[in-house]
Amino acid sequence: MADERLKVLFASPEAVPFAKTGGLADVAGALPAALAAQGADVTLIMPFYRQTMEKGLELTEVEIDASVGLGPRELDVRVLEYGHRGVRVLFIRRDEFYDRGSLYGTPDGDYFDNLERFVFFSRAVVETARALGLRPDIFHLNDWQTGLVPAFLKDSGGSDFPGAATVFTIHNIAYQGLFPPSLFHLTGLDAGFFHPDRLEFWGRLNLLKGGIVLSDAVTTVSEAYSREIQTEEFGCGLEGVLRARSKDLYGVLNGVDYSVWDPSNDEKIAARYSASDLSGKEKCKADLLGEYAIDAPLETPLIGIISRLTDQKGFDILAEAMDELMAMELAMVVLGTGERRYQELFTELASRHRGRLGVKIAYDDTLAHKIEAGCDMFLMPSRYEPCGLNQIYSLRYGTIPIVRATGGLDDTIRDYDTGAGNGFKFTDYTARALVEKVKEAIWVYGYKEAWRELQARAMREDFSWERSAARYMEIYRRTLAGKKALS
Repeated sequence: MADERLKVLFASPEAVPFAKTGGLADVAGALPAALAAQGADVTLIMPFYRQTMEKGLELTEVEIDASVGLGPRELDVRVLEYGHRGVRVLFIRRDEFYDRGSLYGTPDGDYFDNLERFVFFSRAVVETARALGLRPDIFHLNDWQTGLVPAFLKDSGGSDFPGAATVFTIHNIAYQGLFPPSLFHLTGLDAGFFHPDRLEFWGRLNLLKGGIVLSDAVTTVSEAYSREIQTEEFGCGLEGVLRARSKDLYGVLNGVDYSVWDPSNDEKIAARYSASDLSGKEKCKADLLGEYAIDAPLETPLIGIISRLTDQKGFDILAEAMDELMAMELAMVVLGTGERRYQELFTELASRHRGRLGVKIAYDDTLAHKIEAGCDMFLMPSRYEPCGLNQIYSLRYGTIPIVRATGGLDDTIRDYDTGAGNGFKFTDYTARALVEKVKEAIWVYGYKEAWRELQARAMREDFSWERSAARYMEIYRRTLAGKKALS
């Protein structure tokens, strides 16, 4: 196998630059290209959303004779093709499912038909591979939206893909794809799959569990998170399932695509800069202050947040800390969408602290780059964080992370107190611990020479995808060898 070119079918519900709600899209946009650079033959397959339609890509319609059973209906599979960074991209088009304003739901909740939407997608992954004569060595699957693919392969499609192995990546175990048992018939699976050893979870259908139990190997997005999710505190009820799979469970830290996230070549920011010449960062800060109508002096420490506005991301303790933070000599900008209560709270706080707190409830990739470049610090107070990417982006932009020590944040950020730190890190999940760490960062910011040294150290960090992709290639080969030994 070492001399053969591995064929990887990489299935994801989202990927940049085509459609995004979170970090999964960044991973699915970059990892396939990094795998291709390692010599793999990679095809990325994902739904064709309205977000993607609006990009005006020059797509090719693929001639395909395939259909998917969905309850009593038989639905044709329509496939569009695109090439991106050495990767063949296949889009599954079904406008009744994917031509919507958001990918999975609205601030008021998930779409009512998400099971149908992703049963269709998962079935279409298998049927498209079969109809196009793809013979992947690896089906690399991502999150609950693809959790049924291993079941479909075992139930009916496996004979068309002899020797193929499945690798399932958990990007966030809190999102499990839970549905009532009355909808199980929509999967078209044999009733034996609705069993505690397979897809059944406390009387409900659990798609993430299916991916974990039925795949040949399971990965997640940092070493720390792979350990945390085997505990009651972080396992979200699946800790026992994961402990049972521990010998096939790997933590692989996500990488960063520095061709996209690097201030020395970033076309979306006001001025380019590097660790050896930070003069452009001040121009980026001035530009960002204008973008948010912040009227604080340029030397005022500016803290950025780009996040889903949810408890998981620490918005409960952040909300509790905001009055004390706004009493300090600092300014803050926030970008993101999420739970309605936090959207409304932070919009109201921005009105109350006009000129010092800027909030934009949106997904805006260009503005995200401006925040990374223009801020002095970047705050991520997550209750848990499987990997996190923005803290890694922030390092390269000399925007010093302030994080809670959990998951990938703990793996990537070393506290300033260590003497070789690249950021600031607190442990207790409390508003008090958050505020004290922000105070410490602002105190260090006041010593310009020490701050410049910290920025230089942060900007030298290297979390490129090359190392992570090599680790995935190792896992692919090990999984294939293990499967072959059992056959």
